[in-house]
Amino acid sequence: MALKTSFLILAIFIAFTVSFFSPALSNAPADNPLPVFENYPIPQKLSLCGEPLPLEDQYVREMLDREFTISVWDQAQVFMWLKRAGRYFPHIEIELAKAGLPSDLKYLAVAESSLIPHIRSKAGAIGIWQFMPATGERFGLQNTTTLDERRQFEQSTKAAINLLTKLYQQFSSWSLAMAAYNCGERCVENAIREQKINNYYRLSLPRETERFVFRIAAIKIILENPESFGYHLSPEQVYRPVNADMVTVYLQYPLHITDMAKELGTDFKMIRDLNPHIVVNYLPSGTYTLQVPQGKGQKLYTAIGKLSKIAAEKPRKVDKYYIVVRNDNLSIISRKTGVSVSQLKSLNRIKGDIVHVGQRLRIR
Repeated sequence: MALKTSFLILAIFIAFTVSFFSPALSNAPADNPLPVFENYPIPQKLSLCGEPLPLEDQYVREMLDREFTISVWDQAQVFMWLKRAGRYFPHIEIELAKAGLPSDLKYLAVAESSLIPHIRSKAGAIGIWQFMPATGERFGLQNTTTLDERRQFEQSTKAAINLLTKLYQQFSSWSLAMAAYNCGERCVENAIREQKINNYYRLSLPRETERFVFRIAAIKIILENPESFGYHLSPEQVYRPVNADMVTVYLQYPLHITDMAKELGTDFKMIRDLNPHIVVNYLPSGTYTLQVPQGKGQKLYTAIGKLSKIAAEKPRKVDKYYIVVRNDNLSIISRKTGVSVSQLKSLNRIKGDIVHVGQRLRIR
């Protein structure tokens, strides 16, 4: 009986639905019942960093078309690019101009990270410019258990510009320089040597690298004229640059972020958000840059003096060991800990130069 009742209710519901929607369906245009999407064509001519793309080459056109089509229809992503660009592009453009580098290189940062400061790749690259640990250290970015300057926007931008300058000097081509930024200069050097050609568009490279420059070019097409592709943002929807004072500090003792925030009249979260390169809950000892709310720069020095005096009067626990992390070697550990290589070897009875990830080394 219950089953018959269920079938009856279902039949009544179907009859009602058909009778309710039939007029609307009958009035729908028979020749166009679905939304129509028109393909956006790629430009007939395009240059990147002042170098023309050889779009007369069918392979090049198809590669650009692929990256452009994928990106231009990813609406949420494009809107976020546009919003974040308002925060980060002004500084990048100023620094590129100072270095005499093409403004188009700002689109490389979008291709690398979508302008997300804390993003991390599966390979371990971090930050807006996606530096690997060894490359970051090579270009002056400190990377310790307490501090990772790959996450610091201004410092990593400076390092990226220095790296791109070096790569252009090495390859005399921005397309090759950008490719080397992606896969490493040795990879590009080896490809050029083996294939006996130094044209990015004709080199066989890792697949990700073969797509990389085309992705940058596609981002340039979209962000230079977003309205042409239906993207409209009012000025108040664009993220503004963060207003903060940047100060170079030297701390003799670690200071807790909460104590520093209290002295500056702000809170823990504000200091952490302004300084993503501080990866612990305290300000480590050493020399580095700090950002504090605008107008608080001078007060920071006073606060450091006060808190350092308090810290000096407290009995301190001194770390006696260092745990080896990926990409460490004795020279890097020496720079991190302030202990000479010879002393590290003596304290740990190391005869050669090899250390292993996870190894505990005495440093005191």
